Amino acid sequence: MEKLKFTELNLSAEILKAVADMGFEEASPIQSLAIPKMIEGLDIIGQAQTGTGKTAAFGIPILEKINAKEKTTQALVMCPTRELAIQVAEELKTLSKYKRGVNIIPVYGGQPIFRQMSALNKGAHIVIGTPGRIIDHIERKTIKLDHVKTVVLDEADEMLDMGFRDDIELILKNLPEEKQTAFFSATMPKEFMALTRKYQVRPETIKVVHEKLTVPLIEQLYCEVREHQKVEALARCLDMYDPKLSLIFCNTKRKVDELAAQLQIRGYSADAIHGDMNQTQRDRVMDKFRNNKIEILIATDVAARGIDVDDVEAVFNFDIPQDIEAYVHRIGRTGRAGRTGQAFSLIAGRDIYKLRDIQRYTKTTVKRIPVPSLADVENVKISSFMEKLKETLKQDTFEKYITKIESLITDNITSVDVAAALFEMMVEAENDKQHEDIDLNVPSFERDFSKKRDRFGKSGKKFGDKKGIRRHVGVEKGMTRLFINIGKSKKVRPGDFVGAIAGETGMNGNMVGSIDIYDKFTFVEVPSQNAQQVIDALNNSNIKGHRVAVEKAQGK
Repeated sequence: MEKLKFTELNLSAEILKAVADMGFEEASPIQSLAIPKMIEGLDIIGQAQTGTGKTAAFGIPILEKINAKEKTTQALVMCPTRELAIQVAEELKTLSKYKRGVNIIPVYGGQPIFRQMSALNKGAHIVIGTPGRIIDHIERKTIKLDHVKTVVLDEADEMLDMGFRDDIELILKNLPEEKQTAFFSATMPKEFMALTRKYQVRPETIKVVHEKLTVPLIEQLYCEVREHQKVEALARCLDMYDPKLSLIFCNTKRKVDELAAQLQIRGYSADAIHGDMNQTQRDRVMDKFRNNKIEILIATDVAARGIDVDDVEAVFNFDIPQDIEAYVHRIGRTGRAGRTGQAFSLIAGRDIYKLRDIQRYTKTTVKRIPVPSLADVENVKISSFMEKLKETLKQDTFEKYITKIESLITDNITSVDVAAALFEMMVEAENDKQHEDIDLNVPSFERDFSKKRDRFGKSGKKFGDKKGIRRHVGVEKGMTRLFINIGKSKKVRPGDFVGAIAGETGMNGNMVGSIDIYDKFTFVEVPSQNAQQVIDALNNSNIKGHRVAVEKAQGK
């Protein structure tokens, strides 16, 4: 079915703002179907598995109906496990962050009941919990059902399999006669259908079935890492596995822009694409990616729909997607046309539960790997260099250098010493920009740090000539070329200019075009509409401690 935008669902400004913060660009199929019907007040039978976005499907209508001024329990959600109860409560709290005064309390076994009683006594508009613990509170009169207007069974088939039917029925019998019910289940067993006939009134049936995962050539991997260390972990994976073209997915447009700027500043050939960019900008970025002018494209799910590039060797889930279908679509961007591919996911905190759901419902295994260490990355680079060296030796085109090398050989210096020294110089030259010095030990990452490749100058292959300088081949349409009075002699890199422009003007780093660094000066392309802003902001500012002057370039 066609997905709806949240702005088409007649939601409050507070909910729309929270949804935007969470990165939902459009409603999932279950949300598109369930939200309007639940807001209308209808009873719902929803066949949907974990990972389809059903929490927001019932959570948003509940939040829209809560009267925060009334200190009564107005909605009750039953879940099979404490983990799901906590997860649902957290998502509803995030959705309600602009709804002032809405109190959401999870209750479950394994936590002292007196702590929950204290929280409930302060007033709970929405109670989310396991059936057994909800009954405990009903008996203690810390949960009163008199004013409950909406009741939800989440993963009802799981609760029935766990023997909760009597508890569920006891709770349902004690609810007011006038209420709305929403029963969600991945399957429709007879026991579940008996509950719907007994406790629902003319329910609307909504069915959403997962797509099958048909990507056998894709190797699926994940790294467990803290949220604030994701950029560093991503950089190490890029350096270690060195994919030709990479797609990186984030859940929000803001995160896409932030990550693009961070990777550009670190020296990677990266750009971004999302819905807030105009068509000209999106076309420009996609043209770069298709023609290998950039190696890394960072995108949201919606913006990525138009991406059809066969050579993508790796997909990275910087954020785990909100639903399983999105994961399937994301990783399907690699391993095309009979090629192999890799899909990496960066897992932080409770994302591990989402990953388990993905594996469970797609019937695939996602293998855990450690974040690469300094030794891992450096060994890969050395091996790559050794292969290139072997090819050069086969070509036998280095005779003119033999005499110079022989002049260095003495009684104390052998040819092996000279080769090793040159090798070391090469490694230092290529790895002259270190990774961020942070501890990635979650739980057992080695505490050493790799040096990453400066992608704007590697081999001069795409971004430079043999000296690592890209020669001017014409200004892109809609871009203006600026002259800046510092260059290689001041040890500046492309990331320094991107960082300065983004920092001084507030522009997104992904809007900066080609950067041509010469010895004494640099040419930078920026959108024509922003050119004067960049000139005004950078003039008399400092880049790497050097005062700069900027003006529009005159011809070539």
